[in-house]
Amino acid sequence: MKYLFLCLLMFSIITVSAQFNKHFKNKTCRIDYYHSGDHDDEYYVLEKIIREPKWSGSKDNLVDTFDFGQYKFMVYDSATNELLYSRGYSTLFNEYQATQEAKTQAGNFAESIVFPFPKKIVRVDLYSRNKDMEWEKQYEVFADPKNRDIKQKDNHSYKKFKIHKSGNPNKKFDLVILPEGYTADQMEKFREDARRFTGYLLNTDPYKFYSNKINVWGVMAASEEEGTDLPGDSVWKNTLLNSNFYTFGSERYLTTADYFTVRDVASNAPNDQIFILVNHEKYGGGGIYNFYSVATSDNEASDFLMTHEFGHAFAGLGDEYYTSDVAVEDFYNLDKEPWEPNLTSLVDFDSKWKDMLKPGTPVPTPVTDEYQGEVGVFEGGGYVAEGIYRPYLGCTMNVVKFDNFCPVCKRAIRRMIEFYSK
Repeated sequence: MKYLFLCLLMFSIITVSAQFNKHFKNKTCRIDYYHSGDHDDEYYVLEKIIREPKWSGSKDNLVDTFDFGQYKFMVYDSATNELLYSRGYSTLFNEYQATQEAKTQAGNFAESIVFPFPKKIVRVDLYSRNKDMEWEKQYEVFADPKNRDIKQKDNHSYKKFKIHKSGNPNKKFDLVILPEGYTADQMEKFREDARRFTGYLLNTDPYKFYSNKINVWGVMAASEEEGTDLPGDSVWKNTLLNSNFYTFGSERYLTTADYFTVRDVASNAPNDQIFILVNHEKYGGGGIYNFYSVATSDNEASDFLMTHEFGHAFAGLGDEYYTSDVAVEDFYNLDKEPWEPNLTSLVDFDSKWKDMLKPGTPVPTPVTDEYQGEVGVFEGGGYVAEGIYRPYLGCTMNVVKFDNFCPVCKRAIRRMIEFYSK
């Protein structure tokens, strides 16, 4: 029986590998485009297609199984219409659509998607969710590997360094940490900061139990000036990734709209996720699913910032707080189930953490001492006090506390690590 199991396992591995080799080269195809629009409409404009040196992602799990994110792209063989690859993701643009500004004017944002470089012509379909959470196709582009207009990027521009390595990037989850606002003479500080932030992650439950499935890299990419932009304080810096606080008018929201440069720098190391480490002491950060996460290096709560923001970007976790000021309005349709695994409107609670409730737990669950430290269904989350429910009273996605993910968030993180490291 054991011999039969091993044979079946080897057959499965060989079959999956053959599928990858049949359709893809061991390189990365990156499509850069501009995503524009206002509160009601959106438009896509192709910028360029790039062939990058190597594919470091999974060669096994090519098709997304989570259905997370505001957007998704699906890669098809253009001749047979066979689905070859897919991923869900979110961006700054879908947050912009929920701002007051988007009601009166359009915004324009740089975005990129990446997938293994195809051997034959592929069709890439891009979808977004409408207000009813249904997928609508918005754009399509064809990628012909023989097209001479594809930009060839076969050399690394910056040196990478290993922070934590457990094995082959194709079989592990790879995180790359990028420096922002570190000058050339501060590269050693960046090395030390990146190691410290790696420690924050690998000392957090459940990541610490999966350190043998995780690789972490750093990229030595200096900025001309130290720090980041603080538009609300009239402070402007010349930095490589062009980051800034006060995103969409929110003082603590730290992001960058220069996504093409982010991708250029990240391509110098294996990466399934991008974390931007900003050389500053101010409290702030941001995290967007399958896009990037950001935090400042020297705040007293940097350990919390790192794991909270990375929770958004990596596992698709939603914010569970509802009393803090945010830039977005009516971000969730309360008549539909949100896609985030740790939020529910109770429209389809069966698909969330219902299986993790103790027998007899009331739904909704009252905020009382009886349910402290228990998984429940507590009203208030996703930036609103009513209509969205969270699973825990003191999770890292709700309160400023390091290494305090609730059981629901831990499960979501575990599932994502296992997906990347199969």
